[in-house]
Amino acid sequence: MSISMHTASVPVFVRMLNNLLTWLDKAQAHAEARKFDTANYLGLRLAPDMLPFTRQIQIASDAAKGCVARLAGVDVPKWDDNEASLDDLRARVRKTMDYVQSIPADKIDGSESREIVLQMRAGELRFSGENYLRHYALPNFYFHLTTAYALLRHAGVDIGKTDFLGKP
Repeated sequence: MSISMHTASVPVFVRMLNNLLTWLDKAQAHAEARKFDTANYLGLRLAPDMLPFTRQIQIASDAAKGCVARLAGVDVPKWDDNEASLDDLRARVRKTMDYVQSIPADKIDGSESREIVLQMRAGELRFSGENYLRHYALPNFYFHLTTAYALLRHAGVDIGKTDFLGKP
């Protein structure tokens, strides 16, 4: 029995974005308990050449909405990357969840062989829908989520593996 493209994408994105909301809530509580401004999280980086916390979440959001839109064969919505607070980031995550859930399953299912073309600075990347989902979109999404998680963990936020994986 095969798994559908919708089942392999939308529920995965929604679950992990919900987990991200938990991390952001715990970050808020951590800052409030220690009486510091949550804006301190926004510029966190693991290394000088890495993008900051805010961009990690924006890119994870872009990866989810872009994947679902491309698999459905619709234009990827363009959103301003102007989040300047944890509340703004939470709103973006919720907007992303709403968007990916708004695409009907029948628009995504059957996209395994749809050609996906990404315009990159270094040139085009071409994939079948299935390879795009499995080998590009999901790894990219998880990379940026994991980096955001690691930044919060490094900043002392009380999150652990269960928070990353979520509850079944």
